[in-house]
Amino acid sequence: MYAYDTFDRNIIDARVAEFRDQVERRMKGELTEEEFRPLRLMNGLYLQLHAYMLRVAVPYGTMSSKQMHRLADIATKYDKGYGHFTTRQNIQYNWPKLVETPDILTELAEVEMHAHQTSGNCIRNTTTDQFAGATRDEVEDPRPYAELIRQWSTFHPEFSFLPRKFKIAITGAGQDRAAVKWHDIGLILRKNDAGETGFEVIVGGGMGRTPVIGKTIREFLPEADLLSYLEAILRVYNEQGRRDNKYKARIKILVEALGAEEYARLTEAEWQKIKDQHIDVPAEEVARIKAFFTPPPLPVLSDDVPAVDEFANQNFIFKTWLDNNTNPHKVLGHVNVTISLKPHDGIPGDATDEQMHLVADLAEKYSQSEIRVSHEQNLILPHVAKQDLVEIWKILDANGLGSANVGLLTDMIVCPGMDYCALANARSIPIGQAIADRFDDIRRLQDIGPLKLKISGCINSCGHHHAGHIGILGVDRRGEENYQISLGGSGAEDATKAALLGPGFDEHGIVDAVEKVVAVYLGEREEGEEFLATYRRIGAAPFKEAVYDAD
Repeated sequence: MYAYDTFDRNIIDARVAEFRDQVERRMKGELTEEEFRPLRLMNGLYLQLHAYMLRVAVPYGTMSSKQMHRLADIATKYDKGYGHFTTRQNIQYNWPKLVETPDILTELAEVEMHAHQTSGNCIRNTTTDQFAGATRDEVEDPRPYAELIRQWSTFHPEFSFLPRKFKIAITGAGQDRAAVKWHDIGLILRKNDAGETGFEVIVGGGMGRTPVIGKTIREFLPEADLLSYLEAILRVYNEQGRRDNKYKARIKILVEALGAEEYARLTEAEWQKIKDQHIDVPAEEVARIKAFFTPPPLPVLSDDVPAVDEFANQNFIFKTWLDNNTNPHKVLGHVNVTISLKPHDGIPGDATDEQMHLVADLAEKYSQSEIRVSHEQNLILPHVAKQDLVEIWKILDANGLGSANVGLLTDMIVCPGMDYCALANARSIPIGQAIADRFDDIRRLQDIGPLKLKISGCINSCGHHHAGHIGILGVDRRGEENYQISLGGSGAEDATKAALLGPGFDEHGIVDAVEKVVAVYLGEREEGEEFLATYRRIGAAPFKEAVYDAD
């Protein structure tokens, strides 16, 4: 795990001191809210429906148990005893008092955490695969490159005021668990025919009111050229991206307007001008960063653990948890454990202070003191020995964290919606809870199989509904909350945009609509076929007929 150097510490400490002064001036009335707004946003502080919201960065979704303990302490001391893990692998506190936010940032800085660049029109937290460095299907660990991007982009003077916010995702695995094609820049680690490491470079993806899947503009970029090439992409966007209309200011609009080939040509031309200007760091610096991500010295163990198998044969819930919530580790005899933050009656992504402390304790004992956050709003214990799984599950289950639903219908991405967000048009949390309640039978969920359901409370798409196998969008329709349903989206390597099925429903009707969609799938699926494959094979018509049947 990366540790701050003196330069990092000085930057964070200076920013906290600066923000403390800004807050004091705001509290004294020396700054108006309009004057204060850009200053607080640069420190991750939003003003939502009921209170301030502080978004704290978890760079590339990796943190230590010590950092998790501190996040829990902050939830206890400054919030209402919980935090919300987001699709950007960050954590949000929904109830901090303005006057206390500098103290929160001070306590975060003590454990090498911060909140800058979690908002504003700058390069945001680079996200990645939650199993990075610990999964068998990986070309290479992407986190050193994400850390390199973090250092390059932090307070980058040229890219601090881009036309709009800018998001980069990177994956090193064959299976895309970072939704890279839905980002402003997506990077996929590749090996060329000579065995050299490089990146496929994708630009212009994004959700929101204009969902677009990114296009590849370079099949293979040598790793040594990463930063200068990113700089070229950003320069073209910064110069030509629209600033007259924020709804048309994202890079996806520019790429669509120019065409991917022209954007690639402009990027290559810009790159030729700057690639020899020493933007890329020397190989020894890359090696220094990579050294922080050296895999832990795990012993090679047997993948066969009879005691675990025997317990699974006696306990259906544990067996289901084993099947859904664990992922093969690159070291034999180990797995990555996903802790579902989607319990019955829970709010997707929320964790109490007690649960955060518990996860930190488990990480210290079982996963090398390391924790990950997934973009699907769950927590991960990497590096877990299979022989410890029964004990871990019993502890999680006793503390409300043993849900075996990872990858299933109730493992939903749900945005905060109108319960918290000032931009939302409709509630999304109660809709998610109502659907979870309707499908609250693990045996039924297991029979349905892998199915990604995603809910957004407005067109900004924070709930990723465009990428849902079943996507739900809440809108305001003449003063009433209305929920549209779309089908066939994917955020994986086969990224596709979900298609709207038809007219929307009220809060009760949307739950029935989901039930009918699932029923069509169960009736039409072929042996071994998952929901998305069935939808792609039979198309929307059978689902539409069932959902909108007058009877």
